[in-house]
Amino acid sequence: MIASAVLITTVCLLAYGFWLMGELRFMAAYKAVLFHAYGRWICGALAVLFCNVFGGVLLLERKLFLKNTGRKLSHLDRQFQVGQIEMPAPTQDEEPA
Repeated sequence: MIASAVLITTVCLLAYGFWLMGELRFMAAYKAVLFHAYGRWICGALAVLFCNVFGGVLLLERKLFLKNTGRKLSHLDRQFQVGQIEMPAPTQDEEPA
């Protein structure tokens, strides 16, 4: 789940970056000056933006994809506690494949 959230966040931020490069084309002549003067602030702002988008995507994934997981797992746990499902114990006679 975390890996997919990182992937979605990266794709969203890359799309936003490409759109922003198209909109700020007139500043291309000053990119060396801007990165030298404000490079740390730009990187910090990108890190904060990445963390915020990642948190939002992770929250959205947890809400959408883990809707009934707790109920399903508690049902399975109750079945194991009662003993309805018997798991065969591995024997020493069997050879590993």
